[in-house]
Amino acid sequence: MNKNKEVIHLHHGSGGEHMTKLLNEVIFKILKNDILEVRHDGAFLNIQGNLAFSTDSYVVSPIFFKGGNIGELAVNGTVNDLSMCGAVPKFLSLALIIEEGFSLDKFTEIIKSIKIAADKANVQIVTGDTKVVEKGKGDQIYINTSGIGVIHERAAIKIQNIRENDAIIINGPIASHGMAIMSQREGLEFESDILSDTTNLNHVVANLIERFGGKIHFLRDATRGGLASVLHEITTEINFGISIFEEKIKVQNQVRSACELLGLDPLYVANEGIFVCIAAPEIKTEVLEILQKENSNASEIGFITAEHPSKIVIESSFGGKRVVNPLVGEQLPRIC
Repeated sequence: MNKNKEVIHLHHGSGGEHMTKLLNEVIFKILKNDILEVRHDGAFLNIQGNLAFSTDSYVVSPIFFKGGNIGELAVNGTVNDLSMCGAVPKFLSLALIIEEGFSLDKFTEIIKSIKIAADKANVQIVTGDTKVVEKGKGDQIYINTSGIGVIHERAAIKIQNIRENDAIIINGPIASHGMAIMSQREGLEFESDILSDTTNLNHVVANLIERFGGKIHFLRDATRGGLASVLHEITTEINFGISIFEEKIKVQNQVRSACELLGLDPLYVANEGIFVCIAAPEIKTEVLEILQKENSNASEIGFITAEHPSKIVIESSFGGKRVVNPLVGEQLPRIC
């Protein structure tokens, strides 16, 4: 069989010779590290400190999209979830559910992107699992990653730490990931290429925590449901409201145009490299300066207020105000 046409078969998940070959020639070869090389039923880890643990499953469609693929998304997503806890990510597990008939070349490309993303985030893939399901019982490939990180000794990330007048800061323009997915789904095309913002956030978050410690009150990445959903999660848990300013929330021009074309509000569109930082007002300028070194579109978008508890009020560039309601239903299914 021509190598370029090789596909995954059920016997690749049977535990026999073909599975061993897949593991050795693709997974172990690409993801090689000392812990994984032990090749036991689990990983032997030496960790000291308070730990954060997170898990997530990735079912994005399409699996290859502008700016990334399901592999790096799976690494970045779990790394970022740990970072939002104030942890330094250390180790990930990798579980793969592959549909029979999936291209071996595409599978190899995904594993390579997982390796690149893990190296960029300075984490190791240390254990995992591979299953193959019958054709028609999956959608090419699903991935689960679980992660362990060590809580930074200066971190105090709790929603209960949020106070009145705290600054709300985001690290870049919103809605790029969701619109990158939508631009390819079902043959939709836009004049400009819209790239997913998928990336690891652990290095910049660690820098913020190292510099400011407990004055960073809360962190959350704005994935499914977008920025608005994160802000609603916050207001349901605290006795305060949120005031935000529309002109401060950056959206790339081509992303905004795509949202308008499809009748979508960028506030509710998923991101994979954007996080919300709620910080004490006395450090907001310094926090913004650090984030703007990474992305010039980082901005202070609003503040915590006692004026309208449990509500998010957005002020338009024309001075009008409206309440931002919770997302009802699913704007973009299978987004991550």
